Amino acid sequence: MGGHGDSYYGKHGTPQKYDPTFKGPIYDRGCTDIICCVLLVVAIVGYVVVGVVAWTHGDPRKVIHPTDSRGQFCGQPGTPNEKKPFLFYFDIVKCASPLVLLEFQCPTTQICVSKCPDRYLTYLTAVGSPASLEYYRNFCTPEYKGTQKAALNVLKDRECPAMLIPSTPLARRCFPAIQAKQGVIMVGNKTTFEDGWGNHRNVTELLEGAKKANVVLETRQLAMKIFEDYTVSWYWIIIGLVIAMVASLIFIVLLRFLAGVMVWVMIVMVILVLGYGIFHCYMEYAKLKGEAGSDMSLADLGFQTDLRVYLHLRQTWLAFLIILCVLELVIILLLIFLRKRILIAIALIKEASRAIGHVMSSLLFPLCTFFLLCLCIAYWASTAVFLSTSNEAVYKVFNESACPFAGQTCRPETFNSSNVTRLCPDAQCLFAFYGGETAYHRYLVVLQFFNVFMFFWLANFVIALGQVTLAGAFASYYWAFKKPDDMPAFPLFSAFGRALRYHTGSLAFGSLILAIVQVIRVILEYLDHRLKAAENKFAKFLLSCLKCCFWCLEKFLKFLNRNAYIMIAVYGTNFCTSARNAFFLLMRNIIRVAVLDKVTDFLFFLGKLLIVGSVGILAFFFFTQRIKLVQDTAPPLNYYWVPILTVIVGSYLIAHGFFSVYGMCVDTLFLCFLEDLERNDGSAEKPYFMSQDLRKLLKKSNKGQPEA
Repeated sequence: MGGHGDSYYGKHGTPQKYDPTFKGPIYDRGCTDIICCVLLVVAIVGYVVVGVVAWTHGDPRKVIHPTDSRGQFCGQPGTPNEKKPFLFYFDIVKCASPLVLLEFQCPTTQICVSKCPDRYLTYLTAVGSPASLEYYRNFCTPEYKGTQKAALNVLKDRECPAMLIPSTPLARRCFPAIQAKQGVIMVGNKTTFEDGWGNHRNVTELLEGAKKANVVLETRQLAMKIFEDYTVSWYWIIIGLVIAMVASLIFIVLLRFLAGVMVWVMIVMVILVLGYGIFHCYMEYAKLKGEAGSDMSLADLGFQTDLRVYLHLRQTWLAFLIILCVLELVIILLLIFLRKRILIAIALIKEASRAIGHVMSSLLFPLCTFFLLCLCIAYWASTAVFLSTSNEAVYKVFNESACPFAGQTCRPETFNSSNVTRLCPDAQCLFAFYGGETAYHRYLVVLQFFNVFMFFWLANFVIALGQVTLAGAFASYYWAFKKPDDMPAFPLFSAFGRALRYHTGSLAFGSLILAIVQVIRVILEYLDHRLKAAENKFAKFLLSCLKCCFWCLEKFLKFLNRNAYIMIAVYGTNFCTSARNAFFLLMRNIIRVAVLDKVTDFLFFLGKLLIVGSVGILAFFFFTQRIKLVQDTAPPLNYYWVPILTVIVGSYLIAHGFFSVYGMCVDTLFLCFLEDLERNDGSAEKPYFMSQDLRKLLKKSNKGQPEA
């Protein structure tokens, strides 16, 4: 037996030895992983340089304002188009061309206008009426000189559109005002239109050119209604989030005094629910006896899209019955054999409540982490936008008939005097997209990749900083022999200072490894998206396996990093040493780790569910005006689910913030508890630091100290 124990400990490291000088987080420590610290500083400096370069070359107007065929912004202050905020398409039908998908630009002339057309009118008709021609002039290019040129030549030279169609401004672009009346597609009150060349065409041809615009229209209308709902309900949403915050605090307080009762009630509820499931499956199985078709096997039935078909088979209910019976038996056996471990988990949860009670500032610390994460997200998003808009305007040749120059780049200034117009009289040099051929533009993809990588690295670093800070504060509580008398005056601020001063490099190391894995996952997701249309099944299978492997690797690294940060907070060792020691310590206590992790996670999940569910139900009854006492107080809404979902999501984030502190506290106390068991034996020279409740459960005692 002893030989087996020696082999086990040799395989999973050496247990901690008693150290008379160890009294909790070490204050006399040195800097760790200095190379990674320097690397992080250099990367941040490079990130700032990338941001400056992006802000210097970028132009967000390219995102905000539409661009006409000459590459000019519509509605841009200080330009001739300042009072022309909308983009008008000469022939919207051409927007259905495949070139739109390839070049992201309709192969038709586009100009900036002050308002979209509101009537049907052709140029040939407008020429005969001065009033109509004056209105039509608003939708012609600056080169148009009125009736000095023959009408057909004006249309041939694309100085004016052949027709005007009643349009609606969507995303600052003029699209046909398409509507469906009794299943008939119409624009205005017409189902046909004249294309300006004497041809009558069906309105459905406009539908393809403006199909995406209708999606934009519906999205914009939905967004406007949602915005209106927020304007009338924002203060009630804030009240709901405050209720969620108060409920989270109350739950944590109750958890301190009723942790044992709550855990056992949840366990009993799970057993009862599974028992009812077994009973229900048996009754359904017995009820289907003798019914026609109920004895058919699942293999003979095959795959059915209507899942209700399977519920009429006895074999389905028999399978459910067996699964639930096995699950019930496993849970009961685990409770019998692991009842002592569950009691330890409950005691640790109670101890975590006491620790948080002595370090109340820890409940507000997630706000600091949240603020830093918001800074990272804002910097990443703004840099990405500026980088994506730092290209130059690219013009390409568009032609309706066959032309050898079609799709080639061109310059509007010299296009009319080039060979292209002589060989292809119908060709146009139109704005296509923003790009460029310079070295800077070729490296934009690399800069965007660096932007994403730095976002992951800095975000993980901020989370790591928060975890080390909380771990240091809660470790100070555990290793205080007389709680709270032996605790430092400001444990949270002391831990934060130690983390930044000594362990920035270690935090950078751990977050760098995690960031690399996350970037690889992003690349795999991108490749998976690109290969969706591919027929290579082996490539898809291999990509799915890689995605699964890196997902598992990311989860493992997060778990390992979390425990490594606890060791860093306590001992001040470098990242690799801390990760190794934490891993071996957990492996030496693998049963306790598995039970504690699942029990605490389950309890915290139920706590979040209780808070989110309660606040969500309250919000549902309030915003649907089902509470008679405040029925007239609830605001009128377009979609009552808008504030309800906002309250639910916000409540979950608030509850998650509180319970993330709780989870970090439990993990820290657990590692300290395992170290305490290995370091000390309860003698006068080596007393246990654990609480009295934990000593009772483990039947441990400190000699010379009375146990209540």
